[in-house]
Amino acid sequence: MIQLLFTLNKFDDMNLRTLVSTIFSTVHRSLSSNAQSLPGFNYILLSQPQEHVVHVTLNRPEKMNALNELFWSEIGECFQYLSTYGKCRAIVLSANGRTFCSGIDFNDLAKFASVAYNADADVARRAFQLRSIIQKFQNSFTTLEKCPKPIIAAINGNCIGAGVDLICAADIRYCSDDASFQIREVDIGMAADVGTLQRLPKIVGNHSLMRELAFTARSMFAEEALEFGLVNRKFSSHSELVEGSLRIAAKIATKSPVAVQGTKLELNYARDHSVDESLHSIANWNMCMLQSEDVMKAASVATNREKDEAVTFDTL
Repeated sequence: MIQLLFTLNKFDDMNLRTLVSTIFSTVHRSLSSNAQSLPGFNYILLSQPQEHVVHVTLNRPEKMNALNELFWSEIGECFQYLSTYGKCRAIVLSANGRTFCSGIDFNDLAKFASVAYNADADVARRAFQLRSIIQKFQNSFTTLEKCPKPIIAAINGNCIGAGVDLICAADIRYCSDDASFQIREVDIGMAADVGTLQRLPKIVGNHSLMRELAFTARSMFAEEALEFGLVNRKFSSHSELVEGSLRIAAKIATKSPVAVQGTKLELNYARDHSVDESLHSIANWNMCMLQSEDVMKAASVATNREKDEAVTFDTL
């Protein structure tokens, strides 16, 4: 307190008023985050079917959920929002219609071609402009990976091109019997550039299969996807797929959000770092987080086996 008063004394009246205003504004935003409501989007539906579970639905079925520029940016905005939405602890991502995602909207692809083949522009400037567009799309999908809440992708029907990029950024993938997956970019004369080539090899752990899929653009159907670990559960219908995904999300949502979000963070870190570096990282995490009240709450119920009671964890 003495140190705080000493610091405040160094401000003149105008700076002090600014400082106090900033502090109250920050506190207000923090408190308001608990009273947030789900936003609306043009091509995405958000709902909260169960406590602490948010259902994200891709909703452009008349275009087979093809991603135009607005749709793409909304995905990034959606998951960025959910990252700090206090009432969300687990997310299910599904799609309306018979196709999960048919990839990029070809009308938008034509716009990018107009940049690439603009003879009036210098080649270096065209290249920088294209890189900016590509990185914008990459960053949109990376928001799923950076979102601290676990995301279950529930895939029905065709999942093509950018759709594969999208689900590879999720934490868990389930599919229905009619699902198929296709890295189609070579069929339109380009290399996949929004995450599939970087994430999918680490998911399936089979570089030979990965290269076959990427070089040939052939479809991988549900049974093969299950066999090689792209998905780890398969359901007989779209409705059962969504129900099953929401059921697992609800189970995740009952756990300590500190523990779950820490686990996601450390799994992502371990994927990209050595065992030694990852052990160092989790030690740094737990030297703080083992002091959380969540540990005592969960431990007290776990050790009292006579009581079958749920633990209530505070909003994070």
